[in-house]
Amino acid sequence: MRRLENAFVTLNGSILVMGLMAMAVMLGWNVLGRYLTGNSLTWADEVARYSMIWLTFLGSGLALREGAHAAITNAQEALPGQGQRALRALILLVLLGFFAFMVWVGIDYMNRMAVQRSAALRIPMKWVYAAMPVGFALMIVHLVLIAPRYLRAGLQHPEETALG
Repeated sequence: MRRLENAFVTLNGSILVMGLMAMAVMLGWNVLGRYLTGNSLTWADEVARYSMIWLTFLGSGLALREGAHAAITNAQEALPGQGQRALRALILLVLLGFFAFMVWVGIDYMNRMAVQRSAALRIPMKWVYAAMPVGFALMIVHLVLIAPRYLRAGLQHPEETALG
């Protein structure tokens, strides 16, 4: 199971790195072309904008896994051991419910945008808005994978454990 999880995390991260590299090359090429030839790619800004949306949602699960989202841990840390675990279980259930709700809302919104097309690429906007349900579904997978560790010890950063 651990190998499958590592492969999933590696694949998720690799897709992010490749997407960011492609976006950087495309925008660099567009800026270079604009200054050297006076012409730019008409679709580059739109692709960059939609790529950033997708990269944000695809990376949100990895950020969740690393504890990189905003969190207030004072109340959790002030509780005794059993209270901390109970609060973490509640947090996991609330997050799971919220992520599932956002997948449902994202699919609904994506389907509503099926008739709209992007300005430059003329692609259906539902493919842009599909980033939301896909991203939240990935967050559910990441949350389920880290849930046992989170229930046991919370999200500890390596520098915190080294000092403490």
